[in-house]
Amino acid sequence: MQKKREHPKVKSQLHPRSKHRERYNFDALIKSSPALTAYVAPNKYGDNSIDFFNPKAVLALNKALLMHHYGIKFWEIPEHYLCPPIPGRADYIHNIADLLKGNGTKIPKGNTIKGLDIGVGASCIYPIIGNHEYGWSFIGSDTNENAIISAKAIEQKNYNLKSNVEIRRQEKSNNFFYEILKPEEKVDFTMCNPPFHASLKDAQKASLKKLKNLKGKRPSKALLNFGGQQSELWTKGGEARFIKDMIYESKHFGEQCLWFTSLISKETTLKPTYKILENVKATAVETVEMGQGQKVSRFIAWTFLSDKEREEWINKRFKS
Repeated sequence: MQKKREHPKVKSQLHPRSKHRERYNFDALIKSSPALTAYVAPNKYGDNSIDFFNPKAVLALNKALLMHHYGIKFWEIPEHYLCPPIPGRADYIHNIADLLKGNGTKIPKGNTIKGLDIGVGASCIYPIIGNHEYGWSFIGSDTNENAIISAKAIEQKNYNLKSNVEIRRQEKSNNFFYEILKPEEKVDFTMCNPPFHASLKDAQKASLKKLKNLKGKRPSKALLNFGGQQSELWTKGGEARFIKDMIYESKHFGEQCLWFTSLISKETTLKPTYKILENVKATAVETVEMGQGQKVSRFIAWTFLSDKEREEWINKRFKS
């Protein structure tokens, strides 16, 4: 056994309201989800941990986190679908809450606050966290039929989600808001975790690089420990093209949403995105940086409402 490392008590880079700022309490997690027991063992430093290169172990850990922290009773996803890292997903939700709060003192809570999760995925992760933490309701959209079936099962088999989450199939793969948002329907925010890569080859190359950095040697094949389907990992033109198309379409729904948002993985995507937002005459743009471990992530938010219209929106929907 190697000399035990001293770990900080709090992961200060995570959002102050995050439930994941302290190290995993495996005893508590196992109590919430006994199935995790099979994957927990002392690591080389003598600390209880799991093998983060074992997809089944990662899945079991995430299920335990959702049961322990978010009151989920049922959570199953199909094999080879994206198994999201919970702390990072929670940070996106908490930072959206701060965005909605604006300069106010209170975060808007309750199911009258509604979000649209574009690409809800098989895991239904953002509606789970957003509903538990703030009581928000959600529309979750996806183009993948199996993801829709999985997300609907999670929604139907968890009481709080059943009355606060609606899963809608996006039939046209090039659409974001068309066919999903109904005329006159309003949402307070949209969120999206875009496919980051421009091709399957790029996705595999990034995975190999990540694994090599973590393990110190080149692995024999690309093993994505969080899984992922094509639509979840890559798209033609990568995230820059994806977000560009989303922004142009969002212009047509400017009066139906307070804040549009999307994660941006690559810092190089920011500059062209700002230019596009200028072209479509977004009235306000925010870039929110988030930190998970050694990685810095971010999301961009934009609106087409004037300052007065945003104030009226907040007074009508958040303070009623």
